[in-house]
Amino acid sequence: MKITCSQSELVKGVNTVSKAVPTRTTMAILECILIDASKGQIVLTANDMEIGIETIIEGEISEPGIIALDARLFGEIVRKLPNNDVTITVDERFQTQIKCESANFNITGKSGEDFSKIPAIARNNPIVISQFTMRELIRKTTFTISDINQANKMMTGELFEINENKLRVVALDTSRISIINIELRESYDSKKAIVPAKALNEISKIISGQTEDMVEIYFTDNHVIFEFDKTTVVSRLIDGEFFNISHMFNGNYDTKMTINKKSLLDSIDRSTLMLLKEAEKKPIVMDIADNRLTLSMSSFIGKMKEDIDIEKTGKDIRIGFNPKFFMDALKVIDDDTINAYFVDHRSPCFIKNEEESYIYVILPVNIQEA
Repeated sequence: MKITCSQSELVKGVNTVSKAVPTRTTMAILECILIDASKGQIVLTANDMEIGIETIIEGEISEPGIIALDARLFGEIVRKLPNNDVTITVDERFQTQIKCESANFNITGKSGEDFSKIPAIARNNPIVISQFTMRELIRKTTFTISDINQANKMMTGELFEINENKLRVVALDTSRISIINIELRESYDSKKAIVPAKALNEISKIISGQTEDMVEIYFTDNHVIFEFDKTTVVSRLIDGEFFNISHMFNGNYDTKMTINKKSLLDSIDRSTLMLLKEAEKKPIVMDIADNRLTLSMSSFIGKMKEDIDIEKTGKDIRIGFNPKFFMDALKVIDDDTINAYFVDHRSPCFIKNEEESYIYVILPVNIQEA
């Protein structure tokens, strides 16, 4: 095999697929990046058996071939090469020469035929959204998933639910729920699938986030495929039935608070100065009465109290929350003003806009000891 491409193009391709190289594995071949120049294109691939990423890079193929190179070593080499054309030559014993200007590396590769390639999956009826929308829905939901190693696999993924021209994405853990509702340009057959958050997080690092660039999403019974630019990401779906949360959304509430988002976020952030360390669990207490919200925090260090003007309808209420969970939701909301809905001190708070394009549900904590 012999190929030539620019160093910048090679670095871009390596950085893209490296996100699917496993950090720990008993299969040495999976620690490699596959370079496949056997079919008229230069395709880079990495695969950790849960997520596979392949991308096409521009370059010239002098001799077709295929080789698997150690991802860490290969990545370090190409990133430190001069910004010029790079020539990669492989002989029949998998000895690989990487040459750029006067820099010349010789490393040993592995047979590309032994690499676990991305499975060939039929692609039909893609859901098309902009890369901007894709990045935003990931940004506004995946923070809810606190631990991708969670024993309950349902909590390591996000529900993608398609109903005609509506896409609903739901993520949750034991204390909160994030929901994003998107209106699609076309109507599609109904579909439910649980997409691993790990795959979504990696995609958010790759896509451009431009409104004019599109992502095509294909669902099969066992896989989801994301195609954008010249890159394909394939992930296994999480098998099982997602949590039924419909009973939580009956529209009933006793208190509604309208408040400036930045004022609320800044005040809660200030309250966390009373915590000795991030892991300390002390609630932020909210007293909502008349047209005033009083926030308070007590800890071994001391006490904090602050008043914020609000618009309130309904009953007065006193309720406590994990301050981090509340801030996480506020940070991803772009509106200047938010609406928060409460039932009682034991029931969740709902933060949503009038269109319900986003809904954040946060469970309260016991404030009897606060």
